[in-house]
Amino acid sequence: CLSKAPAVSCRIMTLQQQGRFAVGLLSLASLALSSHFLASSYVTSDAFGLCSGSTGLALLSALCMLAAHATPTVASASSGRSSDGIRWKALLMVAIVAGSHMPSAEALLKEPAQYRISNMKAGGPASAQPLLLRNLRGGFSISPEMAATAHAKTAEEVCQMCGVDQHAGLSEEEAKERLELYGPNQLPSKERVPLWKRFLAQFDDKMVKILLVAAGISSAFAIFDAENAEENPWVEPCVIMSILILNACIGVWQESNAEAAIEALSSFNPDQAKVVREQRVKLINAKELVPGDIVEVAVGDKIPADIRVVELQSTTLKAEQAALTGEAASVNKAADYVSPSVDDELATKENMMFSATDLVYGKARGVVVKTGKDTEIGKIAQALTEVEDQESPLKEKLDKFGDLLTDIITVICIACWAVNIPQFAAKGRALTGKDSNEWSVVFKGAMYFFKIAVVLAVAAIPEGLPAVVTTCLALGTRRLAAKNALVRHLPAVETLGCCSIICSDKTGTLTTNQMSVQKVLLLEKPDSYMELDVEGSSYEPKGRILHGDTPVQGKDIGSLWELSMVSSLCNLSGLNKNAQGVWERIGESTEAALKVLAEKVGLLKEDDVVKQGSDTPAHDYFDTHYDKLATLEFNRERKSMSVLVGADGDEKGTLLVKGATEMLLKRCTKVRLSDGTTVALSNDHRQKLIDFVESHYASGDMALRCLGHAILDKKIPVNDPRLSDPKKFEDVESDLTFIGLTGILDPPREEVKDSIRQCKEAGIRVMVITGDNPKTAETICRMIGIFEHGEDLTGKSFTGREFSNMSPAEKAEAVCTASLFSRTEPIHKKDIVQLLQVPKDEGGPGHTAAMTGDGVNDAPALKAADIGVAMGSGTSVAQGAAKMVLADDNFTTIVRAVEEGRAIYANTKAFIRYLISSNIGEVVCVFLSVILGLPEVLSPVALLWVNLVTDGLPATALSFNPAEPGIMTRPPRSRADQLVDGWMLTRYLMTGAYVGVATVWGYIWWMCKNPSGPLMTFQQLRSNLSMGKGVKFSNGYTGEVFHDKKPGTLALSVLVTIEMFNALNAVTESKSLLSLPPWKNMWLMAAVCLSFAQHLLVLSWPAAEIVFHVKKMTLKEWKYVVALSFPIIILDEAMKGVSRHFEAKKRIPVKPSPADVV
Repeated sequence: CLSKAPAVSCRIMTLQQQGRFAVGLLSLASLALSSHFLASSYVTSDAFGLCSGSTGLALLSALCMLAAHATPTVASASSGRSSDGIRWKALLMVAIVAGSHMPSAEALLKEPAQYRISNMKAGGPASAQPLLLRNLRGGFSISPEMAATAHAKTAEEVCQMCGVDQHAGLSEEEAKERLELYGPNQLPSKERVPLWKRFLAQFDDKMVKILLVAAGISSAFAIFDAENAEENPWVEPCVIMSILILNACIGVWQESNAEAAIEALSSFNPDQAKVVREQRVKLINAKELVPGDIVEVAVGDKIPADIRVVELQSTTLKAEQAALTGEAASVNKAADYVSPSVDDELATKENMMFSATDLVYGKARGVVVKTGKDTEIGKIAQALTEVEDQESPLKEKLDKFGDLLTDIITVICIACWAVNIPQFAAKGRALTGKDSNEWSVVFKGAMYFFKIAVVLAVAAIPEGLPAVVTTCLALGTRRLAAKNALVRHLPAVETLGCCSIICSDKTGTLTTNQMSVQKVLLLEKPDSYMELDVEGSSYEPKGRILHGDTPVQGKDIGSLWELSMVSSLCNLSGLNKNAQGVWERIGESTEAALKVLAEKVGLLKEDDVVKQGSDTPAHDYFDTHYDKLATLEFNRERKSMSVLVGADGDEKGTLLVKGATEMLLKRCTKVRLSDGTTVALSNDHRQKLIDFVESHYASGDMALRCLGHAILDKKIPVNDPRLSDPKKFEDVESDLTFIGLTGILDPPREEVKDSIRQCKEAGIRVMVITGDNPKTAETICRMIGIFEHGEDLTGKSFTGREFSNMSPAEKAEAVCTASLFSRTEPIHKKDIVQLLQVPKDEGGPGHTAAMTGDGVNDAPALKAADIGVAMGSGTSVAQGAAKMVLADDNFTTIVRAVEEGRAIYANTKAFIRYLISSNIGEVVCVFLSVILGLPEVLSPVALLWVNLVTDGLPATALSFNPAEPGIMTRPPRSRADQLVDGWMLTRYLMTGAYVGVATVWGYIWWMCKNPSGPLMTFQQLRSNLSMGKGVKFSNGYTGEVFHDKKPGTLALSVLVTIEMFNALNAVTESKSLLSLPPWKNMWLMAAVCLSFAQHLLVLSWPAAEIVFHVKKMTLKEWKYVVALSFPIIILDEAMKGVSRHFEAKKRIPVKPSPADVV
């Protein structure tokens, strides 16, 4: 229409100019009508047929005509008929107004159901205003407030706000426009960083950059000295680059797991949805759903978007939304429910069903109010994209230490090059053989000492540290895996060691996530009750029922047998043992718990067993002897359900009823006593029973979900018409006999209470953050020891709404004092975790927080925490966001993992202490040799070999050091604690100084003191640059000895041997080797032997002689190497003694003051 309007307008103008005014007028009317009907095709059903789209098109045509008329042709100008133009304009405006106010074409042509929407009772333009928010193409614009307030409005009001008839649905054209406006119904995702960018990001580190510079300079030297093939100049840069590339690959591999959480969310979105479009139900791609769509959902379906229920097509509708809210039990949904407040929590919006949750009972229609990123699960996905991964405390410390080490290395390298400036010319002359001091000679000397500075940098940087840290953490993951803790992110292993607070979800973590009957209440007399305790906390149909300490069964108590029959038959769920031998529920969790209770009650007689060897004899018995003749489904008005049972072919049946205790008791006139007799139920006894249940079971320390059980003693005919009329169900369920009630709970895991106690001893605070209701959450916290029985919970327990209404200062205070947050939504969990992590220097508690969870709603908090811990049986979204997964879903496993994390940190410090002290020794060696003017003592390749291979094995073996006793009785360390304190740095320097001096002395000894060596003077050794090749020394050596590989080999052997002894020292930080001998860690002993064997292999392998510049050594030389190396053990033992003295002073108890005692 838009494309043809100008041409049509021009044609009309031509007719008018030719004088055929009547024909032009007729064409004008046709244009107005056609534009009106075309525009109306965009409209589904609008009030009073007011179509702004047709107005817009008619106005556009009019503008085209007026534009043409404003430029008259020659013919019109010569005729002088200006009056025709005026008449034309007047008639044009009349056509526009008439066309704009005609009834909607679609409203006239569609069926009466559509037309009724166009003639609503309000009956005036004012009532149509919400529907008039249309664009020029006729598309409907939904008020932004609709999605936020849908639960607080009636179904009719929501449909009106969405511009849709719940019976006809949207038109395809309208749906297409809304899809363009609101976008596809899919979850937001974070833009993936290309692999090459992630790879390059691994080189953004100071120490790595120094090694890159070293590799570049070495490459430049290789090109510059290409003619000297025997030096193999490309070995050094190739080795350095190989190390850096390997470390970068490891880093990329670790980061690849971080995006799994968001990708896993897609599995929660259904692929298809049943939608009503143009009065037909059709199956479409769920991504094509738009706000205002009418969708149909039935039992077993996954909800495709956030929808407002508008019509129940069954008597009961139940959705399981534990993954989103944390509540284990399914939730009843209703179309006629209207929330009293716009700010209601997710769990209380009984007329809303949320995307990615499951419909477990019933069938319904609903109107889509939110799609894609606007849904509740979409908000979670958005939060996952916004949360940045937290760095582990160890990485933070290593980064800081690396920055400090880099600055020191830079200064030392510059100093090493600068102090040799006077030697540039001499070294240049020695290298070139020229006697002049021309610039090329000086440059050659400068480059030589620059290369020495590069060697110093290579010596100072612990290249093997990242690989050893990774290997240590990987070994930790293997030990944790044996304890059912699967680590997805390696640094998380160490982070556990400084965990100071565990924020735990309740459902599935502290509890079994398997509803279980905990209490049974029967009546001995109308005012005297028999309370029974039920053992077991899972769906396994085994366990005792205790009256006090005495086990009882159905054959012992008559009313207990009847209660068992109601529990088993008035039930739509079932039990199943899977391939792994684990019992699972089929259907709703509360009803599955009643099935388990029936099995625990047992049979009346042993002869009643139907199937020999069956694990569910009660179910088999009832299923064989009774048929369900009719089912009266649950509804929210009477809050009960019932079944009519009898033998096959019976014309009458017995009605079995279960439901909310108070509502059921109001319809009971009699009670069944425990001895099987029946007595009347007075109003006083009824109220007393209701009060008892409320005070003892439904609140306080129990907070059980209570269900009453009743039976109708009078038989009901199968053909009773009331059984098929839901409005008469309450009439059928009257004059009942009350049997008893069951108290159901998702029980805590048996071992959790002891784990909570261990956490308290270890100085770890436990906080519960759950979406469940406050009463249930507080009950669980009392049962596991977080709260004491009868403890005042003021300031210790808050709901999500109370937390949201707090000021920032109040929130900061609440997270420091509270131990429970209930009825929380995903954003609350994430905010609480982030408030706990605020550093102390910024006014926060500065906790290292671990967060546990299993649902989709836990994912943002899991990712925000320092270490997120997901349950193995939880959602893939939670597992993807977490850094660790518990295979057994057990909170106790977290405590074991914390202990392992502390041991790993202690071992990490041990190998860092070993590696850093060794590297300091290498720096001292290189720097000392330069200061003294000695030839190259150690080549860069030899240093790399020592750092990576020789030192790598013992450093890795230190990861197997046994944990020190009492490690879980110490308070958690702070993130601010230094990796290297003052005394530890002193120990590093003293140890490193000895390593460096001993290595250089080994070189000097061979040159100056070795009886079989050249026996030159120390001054001659320092003057090696001016010594010609013809100079003669003892034992037949000449000036060529300065290029001999033997002294460097001896120095390298001293360095390796000292570092092997130093590895034995690192078994413990402060204990003597006499009290904790190194063979306590046999892996370390094996690693030392293997490293030394590798060194011997290098010395005896001909190919290694070229690469590493080494030669074989004599036995005498080896004896001197061992004698020079062993004192490192004596030196470290002395420093350990000083450390023990400092620790003893810290342990001296301070006598408390009288005020402290008070």
